Amino acid sequence: MALAQDVARLSEAEYLRSERLADTRSEFFDGELFAMAGGTRSHSLIQTNLLRELSSRLKATDCVAYNADLRVKVEATGLLTYPDVSVVCGEQRFLDEQEDTLLNPGVVVEVLSDSTEAYDRGKKFENYRQIPTCREYLLVSQKEPRIEQFIRQANGEWTLKEAAGLSAEIKLPSLGIVLQLREIFAKVQFAPVRLRPST
Repeated sequence: MALAQDVARLSEAEYLRSERLADTRSEFFDGELFAMAGGTRSHSLIQTNLLRELSSRLKATDCVAYNADLRVKVEATGLLTYPDVSVVCGEQRFLDEQEDTLLNPGVVVEVLSDSTEAYDRGKKFENYRQIPTCREYLLVSQKEPRIEQFIRQANGEWTLKEAAGLSAEIKLPSLGIVLQLREIFAKVQFAPVRLRPST
């Protein structure tokens, strides 16, 4: 009878050494690497629009919006990942002197895709909720102009709000700004949404 063999696991230090030299990005959790998939045209455009709008509205504040090149670590769980957009206000805390791994985002944004939607809504959000500074989590559709906004309340509970349609806007209370969906989804071409798959 064959015995199960332990999978060789990387330490966080080993992951960081290899990741900083790699041409592609990988998430890290519990000693394992998980390759990050490439994005679509719509995904990239929405991410770029979001970053532009956030950066413009936060220009006169102490808040900074970062793209997906900046890694975030969830200290409570050990997850190291790359949100599509992260925002930090005030003092920025990093894992080390490389300043490529943020520890204290206040807002995290993920643009949904078919391959990652369940993860972004489930386990990834579970991890993000363990970041004490994280006040808002946005899930942005690339199939239609819609954003789901999860807001941490004073008692620690998260409430859901939704903004849908190009004429809608979304208020980010932790940043004190309002974003227009027509700007976030500018130049995005949406395929017709079907209620049910065709047979």
